[in-house]
Amino acid sequence: MFNIVVPQLGESVVEARVARWLKKEGDRVDTGDPVVELETEKIDLEVGADHAGVISSIKHREGDDVKVGEVLAVVDEKAAPAATPAAATPAATPPATEPPRATPTARRIAREHDVDIGTVQGSGAAGRVTKQDVQGALAPPAPAREADLAPTRAAKIAPTAERGSAPTPEGDRTEERVRMSKRRQTIARRLVEAQRTAAMLTTFNEVDMTAVMALRDRRKEEFRKQHGVGLGIASFFVKAALAALKAFPQLNAEIQGDEIVLKRYYDIGIAVGAVGGLVVPVLRDADRLSFAEIELGVRDFASRAASGALTLEDLAGGTFTVTNGGVFGSLLSTPILNPPQVGILGLHKVQDRAIPVNGQVVIRPMMYVALTYDHRIVDGREAVQFLVTIKELVEDPANLLLVS
Repeated sequence: MFNIVVPQLGESVVEARVARWLKKEGDRVDTGDPVVELETEKIDLEVGADHAGVISSIKHREGDDVKVGEVLAVVDEKAAPAATPAAATPAATPPATEPPRATPTARRIAREHDVDIGTVQGSGAAGRVTKQDVQGALAPPAPAREADLAPTRAAKIAPTAERGSAPTPEGDRTEERVRMSKRRQTIARRLVEAQRTAAMLTTFNEVDMTAVMALRDRRKEEFRKQHGVGLGIASFFVKAALAALKAFPQLNAEIQGDEIVLKRYYDIGIAVGAVGGLVVPVLRDADRLSFAEIELGVRDFASRAASGALTLEDLAGGTFTVTNGGVFGSLLSTPILNPPQVGILGLHKVQDRAIPVNGQVVIRPMMYVALTYDHRIVDGREAVQFLVTIKELVEDPANLLLVS
């Protein structure tokens, strides 16, 4: 006998939820076969069998919360698989089909919206169904024309009118109760914790993006041909943030008890929106990366977040975070700290605005930037100067070559 247990789930993750059993009691499993899918606050993952045998007992049902080390199932290495009754008419029995492979998040979304996941075409590796595939299947039908709705409305109203009572109001007033995912629960808990435990303040500035936009226009085709990725704005702000962090090390620190831990390495978290909630994969040693490596890293994070392929290692740690609400159209916002970090840089939509330049009013592509910081160890003067440093470097990007 051997146990299948909840594995180590990474830094600070101690609990998971049983999303779906891939095997049932009596099923035969080989070494490495995926047995159960778990949903954690950061990622979804499959847990496999370490030895071949037959599943003799399943200890937790789908939907149960489990902790690291808890037994999920027991496998008997010596037992024979449960016999299946012979069909009376084998010719009439349809062949057994394997359940469609899908990510746990895709299955959860399908369950919540009553979608038969077997009907969804998978676009992931080996045809695996991803959450984007399920979302595509949820696309609403084209709105009906008014003329098409008229007979139905008339049929609904007419009987009521005959009785002389007021027409029944139309519209769906039902309610739906949906259990929060582990990730959403953790996001809710950590956001409240950050507001309760940190002295958060936000300072703002605006950046003239003229030079960066012009540089991108001149170099984008050459950059793409050489590196296989577009030249976005993320790399400029990551580079500028790295220079500012070196100038103001309190922003690259954390509080532990009554001590300040100043970190001499730079692991930059890149906030990425996903269906299950925001995730923050980390660019390790970002100060050693080139513009192309940063852009490739950001694109890879976005792609793997969309397909549910991020690992716990991708999300662990981080000394400072950059988030870009501008990709969703945000013009201005106040980002919330990602504890135990003490700083987060918020980027926003680039928008043409009229600004004074050398005594004249001109139209320039402008971006508001925000820095939220923990006032317990970062003073307002340092926070403002940090953001001004980023502004100056991005407005004259040639200076980024001098500080890299």
